[in-house]
Amino acid sequence: MDTSSRKFSGNRLYPDSLTLMSENPVILNIKKHIHLSDADGALIEQTWRRVKLTKKEYLFERGEITKDAALVVSGCLRSFSLDENGFEHIMQFAPSNWWITDMYSFISQKPGDLSVQAIMDSEVVLLSRKDQLVLFDQIPALERYFRILTENSLVAYRQRLIDNLSLSAKQRYANFCQTFPTLINDIPQKLIAAYIGVTPEFLSKMRSEYLRAR
Repeated sequence: MDTSSRKFSGNRLYPDSLTLMSENPVILNIKKHIHLSDADGALIEQTWRRVKLTKKEYLFERGEITKDAALVVSGCLRSFSLDENGFEHIMQFAPSNWWITDMYSFISQKPGDLSVQAIMDSEVVLLSRKDQLVLFDQIPALERYFRILTENSLVAYRQRLIDNLSLSAKQRYANFCQTFPTLINDIPQKLIAAYIGVTPEFLSKMRSEYLRAR
């Protein structure tokens, strides 16, 4: 693990509360999927916490119990696991308006296998598992919102597994560019290479060919 990386302390909240925002990113994201009343929005704004992460800072690390799910407001985070040889396997990138967590640990409240780290300076909104369950009782429609997110995540994960087995490296890179168009030039190429399962050198060659073909 990169010893220059830092661990999020969990206490750097913004000095201004989300309740001061007329339309915060959480509400906007939720309204894409379900209806929220003004009263529902007020309850949510009282519960969620907005924090800043610096580049390479960990939101949480493997072996910990994941207490929060994070909605990325700006920047980008990644989740990854480490194998027995210390090699990283990137599970997900989360740019703006994407959710990220260790789903197993978040739901079970048992130690997880994933680490989540900021790739660049980022801002996220956090929701604890405890507060999520309370909100489900207070706003039943919110449970539907998270069910939709979970189903979409499962479908995307299944498709990625199939793509890794059946598509060529060039096809996987093209899919990455389509899924994450804002990340192509914004994150280290070695991370993209690890995500699609090629060497950085081969990625550089594919990237040149992809740009020439556009």
